[in-house]
Amino acid sequence: MAPPSATMTETENYPSTEVPLEIGLTEKQAKVQMPRFPGPPEFTDKYEEREYLKGRLAAAFRLFAKFNFDEGVAGHITLRDPVEPQTFWVNPFGVAFGMIKKSDLIRVDEEGKIIEGGPVRLLNAAAFVIHSAVHQARPDVMCAAHSHSIYGRTFCTLGKTLDITHQDVCAYHNDLALYTSFNGVVLADKEGHNIATSLGSKKAALLQNHGLLTVGQTIEAAVWWFVCLEKCCYTQLLADAAAAGKGSETVKIGEEEAAYTYKTVGTPLAGWFQAKPLFDVIERDEGKDFMQ
Repeated sequence: MAPPSATMTETENYPSTEVPLEIGLTEKQAKVQMPRFPGPPEFTDKYEEREYLKGRLAAAFRLFAKFNFDEGVAGHITLRDPVEPQTFWVNPFGVAFGMIKKSDLIRVDEEGKIIEGGPVRLLNAAAFVIHSAVHQARPDVMCAAHSHSIYGRTFCTLGKTLDITHQDVCAYHNDLALYTSFNGVVLADKEGHNIATSLGSKKAALLQNHGLLTVGQTIEAAVWWFVCLEKCCYTQLLADAAAAGKGSETVKIGEEEAAYTYKTVGTPLAGWFQAKPLFDVIERDEGKDFMQ
């Protein structure tokens, strides 16, 4: 039987499931028509949706562990609770990403009070300050992800945003914030609100001297934007070094081409669909351990 994520039906939560045509190309001229994307599942029972999403959140942590995005006890992914949207689920402080199960997750309110969850009832203060501010500022955000990944935090020492130099980075065209302040470990509400304000309506932020932050209307999209952004940081670090070595600059993609490509690779549905294979593989490799 196919994994659950491979059998979901199309949803109406997104404006379009059609892939745009190449610039200047009509539908009649296109030799091959891209099929409609599938979409995330829809639920009529919010409690059933909660259980499903908690399983997906646990899978997201296993994926972060697989990609080596964990760094000691740093890093967190949060899920807005579909039953009580003013609360969110998060990983317990000090539990390794690669060991997190559905039953380990803890739910907290807007004041940082732990309402329910697994046996380890420890809340990372930085996780609460950042994610609480983001979830309150962005009602559209279902999931937010942050960790101290190696290439992301390296690129974030440069104090600049990414160049639009290849197809994948077009997903962040006019959709990537740069937060240019660092005041130590984020423990103050003001810092969390400043990060949320800097993020604005965008899908991701480069936190200077800190790391990456991504958000999504689904868990899968938030995870994919993080995975992809980390690789884009890595790519630019390599490309800039190679270009500097020969006394040149990287070639940038034009505004029109970048905007067109964004419509294919940068939408919420594209983020969900890009992540689906990752979740399918983690379900196969890890079995149902994380679902316990």
